Amino acid sequence: MSTKATPRDWIGLGVIALPCLLYSMDLTVLNLAVPSLSADLKPSSTELLWIIDIYGFLVAGSLITMGTLGDRIGRRRLLMIGAAAFGAASVLAAFSRTPSMLIAARAVLGLAGATLAPSTLSLIRNMFLDPRERSVAIGVWIASYSVGGVIGPPLGGFLLEYFWWGSVFLVSVPVMVLLLVLGPILLPEFRDPQAGRPDLPSAVLSVAAVLGVIYGLKQIAAHGIGRLAALSIVAGLGLAVVFVRRQQRLADPLIDLRLFRAPAFSASLATYMLATFVVFGPYVFIAQYLQLVLGLSPMRAGLWSMPFAVGFVVGSMVSPLLARRVRPAFLMAAGLVISALGFAILSQVNGASGLAVIVTSTVIFSLGLSPVFTLANDFIIGTAPPERAGAASAISETCSEFGGALGIAILGSIGTAIYRRAMADSIPDGIPSAAAQAARDTLGGAVAAAGQLSQQLGAALLDTARKAFTHGLEVTAITSALLAIGMAVLVVVLLRQVRSASEPERHAEPRVADANTPGS
Repeated sequence: MSTKATPRDWIGLGVIALPCLLYSMDLTVLNLAVPSLSADLKPSSTELLWIIDIYGFLVAGSLITMGTLGDRIGRRRLLMIGAAAFGAASVLAAFSRTPSMLIAARAVLGLAGATLAPSTLSLIRNMFLDPRERSVAIGVWIASYSVGGVIGPPLGGFLLEYFWWGSVFLVSVPVMVLLLVLGPILLPEFRDPQAGRPDLPSAVLSVAAVLGVIYGLKQIAAHGIGRLAALSIVAGLGLAVVFVRRQQRLADPLIDLRLFRAPAFSASLATYMLATFVVFGPYVFIAQYLQLVLGLSPMRAGLWSMPFAVGFVVGSMVSPLLARRVRPAFLMAAGLVISALGFAILSQVNGASGLAVIVTSTVIFSLGLSPVFTLANDFIIGTAPPERAGAASAISETCSEFGGALGIAILGSIGTAIYRRAMADSIPDGIPSAAAQAARDTLGGAVAAAGQLSQQLGAALLDTARKAFTHGLEVTAITSALLAIGMAVLVVVLLRQVRSASEPERHAEPRVADANTPGS
């Protein structure tokens, strides 16, 4: 049996890329819509936080459950269910009339969004059995997320310029309708014929454990270390221990823990998580730097963020080609060294050439990290049995969510602490105590406070705050650079024996199909 993909498989890959593109678009456009939806719905500060965060919380918490569910009921079937729910929830969000209605719609979007990554990546595992072709397909899969990040801000800005805030949600509807039409035609169905019934207590435990840790990390990122954040993380970790012990006792667990016995699987997961860690921390500061230090509008800031995403697109497409000539561990290590160079350049952002430094550094570290994202996912999916591809994909994306949250919480907290310490010692004389306190808290608070002061005092406060914030960004970038160098060493040590994708597999792995598979 030939392991080469058919033209139908490659066209199906384009269909798979649609929900991935839409997923990242949905993450970017909401931030642009916040001012107008706030003016219309008038949410409280707590309600606004839930509008923004509930989507990410439920995506992160539901990934493991959805990935394993796809292995049991069929990955294409789960993708179609998720696409229908995502489209319906998008309409509900677009026409929400109260904050509570929008929160509920965003919650459904999160649950539906959790079906997309594990379903699409696990379908790639079964559609592309040839290692070279699978590497290319995963590169396209990674690139589709970056493309969504590229077109999201300008598209969102255009819609908000001419239409109401709900229009940013309606973009999802035609894409999901197209997926629902083309999916059953072009995508084969795969499931594990030996899978038992899903274990509901395990599903509840996995969601609660992930939500607890993610919520605690986000609290640390927003407010610093506090009792609520610590309790949430401890409770999440405790539930994770209960979850793991339950999986060890079950005859048909939600997650087969034997996956972690493969060194390439575990090492690739750790690499993927750490890669998201080093990129998310500085990127949070970059978005604020563009608007609050350089004074760019949200639209212009979004446009100047596009080269970062373009770097990922280019790198994701080139990485599989390079991996045919260079052993993946060495290619990933070289990419990490290049990304460290990008972070080092970012640490020189202070000065008149700040925008040029931002653009140059983000392109360099996105190009450097793209082989890590592409090849780590290839290792994760390639080392898992085909019938467990959904669970492996879900574990991969959950680790990515943890890495991003940790990066924002830890690196973000380092940068924030540096800002607050610098501001505590350098508030200009004559600033009212209330304005000084707001300025010490965040750069946004300093900008707002400066607008209520005289021109001279406001300019002095802004100059001090911007220098303090820039210093925090510089230290965060240096930290990411050092971590990237350390990761490069670990990747070579842990993954150097893993074969290149260009080496043929010893045995072709049969597709696990059910009666719904086209042509079966």
